[in-house]
Amino acid sequence: MVMGAPMPMNMAQARICPMRIDADYITLAQWVSPAFPVGGFAFSHGIEAAIQDGLITSAADLEDWLCDLLHHGTGRNDTIWIGLGAKAEGHDTLIALKDEARAWQFAAPRLREAQNMGASFSALMRDVWGQEGLPDLFVPIALGFVAAQRGIAPADAAALYLQGFFANLVAAAQRLMPLGQVAAQGILARLSPQIAALAPIAETASLDDLHSTAFLSDIAAAHHGLAPARMFQS
Repeated sequence: MVMGAPMPMNMAQARICPMRIDADYITLAQWVSPAFPVGGFAFSHGIEAAIQDGLITSAADLEDWLCDLLHHGTGRNDTIWIGLGAKAEGHDTLIALKDEARAWQFAAPRLREAQNMGASFSALMRDVWGQEGLPDLFVPIALGFVAAQRGIAPADAAALYLQGFFANLVAAAQRLMPLGQVAAQGILARLSPQIAALAPIAETASLDDLHSTAFLSDIAAAHHGLAPARMFQS
């Protein structure tokens, strides 16, 4: 088939599948939106330092960086935290998960990002969605927990969370380097199938499956705390 040619009708029909659309899934989309008021716009997750250090100089560099972060760093681990949050049985388990997740924050700016956004997210869950007694958690853990209470599968929560997470990082990069809308949206479009493939690990992964080898991202997070001038808090 010629690239760019119209898709044959039978192929288009074969790819149509039912999708759950209800109030809970619409709410999930609200929670994971980069516009959700948890202060995500203030954090670059080390992207700012990576650009300043010359590690990211082009759209291709940014895409490679984000792919590594998805498969070998925060993206993969946050998917696991969502699954663990979904399985949490109560307050004590949630606090234990947060303590464990805190140990995975490589540098002070990364910890500040996780704590500030998590506290804001948890407060909104209490104040708007009636999650009384929910402690201040990191976003992935809290998201997994509250989504599970609405019958949303961890893989679904993880997929939408990751899309919002990387959309926020691409938006941060656009403020820091020459990156047009077409290139930015192209990066996110190519990440989408990778996100869909990774998200199911939220259903089965355990604490033993956590690992991170996105070392340049961790180093950039540490460098960010030493920069004399910064636009972002991480």
